[in-house]
Amino acid sequence: MSAENLDDDPIALFDAWFQIGQQAEPVNPNAMCLATVDARGRPAARMVLLKGFDSKGFVFYTNTESDKGRQLAANPFAALCFYWRGVGLQVRVEGPAIPVSDDEAGEYFASRPRGSRIGAWASAQSRPLVSRADLERRVVELEEKYVGGAVPRPTFWSGYRIVPDRIEFWRDRPDRLHDRHLYVRDGETWVQSRLNP
Repeated sequence: MSAENLDDDPIALFDAWFQIGQQAEPVNPNAMCLATVDARGRPAARMVLLKGFDSKGFVFYTNTESDKGRQLAANPFAALCFYWRGVGLQVRVEGPAIPVSDDEAGEYFASRPRGSRIGAWASAQSRPLVSRADLERRVVELEEKYVGGAVPRPTFWSGYRIVPDRIEFWRDRPDRLHDRHLYVRDGETWVQSRLNP
């Protein structure tokens, strides 16, 4: 990452790095660590899958009654971290979390495999589970309920868009002298700076 090949638009630069990551990582190159904070200020992090990005932000989907959903309701800000180890690239994103529209959530839900749609109904995500058999029983009941028909999107299942106000690009370098380039949103523009490793 040199000054000559940095893009003024961090989303365009992310797109270029994401394409490199997709070529380098055979399994889930769209995996990202999502960090949220609850109402008490306690942080939590977990891996989720990026399902879309553009100039408006980075989108993932989940059960809104899950831990992450409740945390985002209490404190609607989040951080993302992408890491493609094989090529030594990392991208960090921070910003407010905005729910996607019902139409957008519905369109994505309809594109999921049928088993994943059934699973969204069957799992009371993040809440205690008596046994695996109990979960599997709910799956069978729902498969019977929706046999031959469409599986509708649950009202408690939707997506969030992380609207970036800070994006950092990190490239691995020898001797821990990594390249770090920061973009911070200032109105409609991005202010760039370099950070010490």
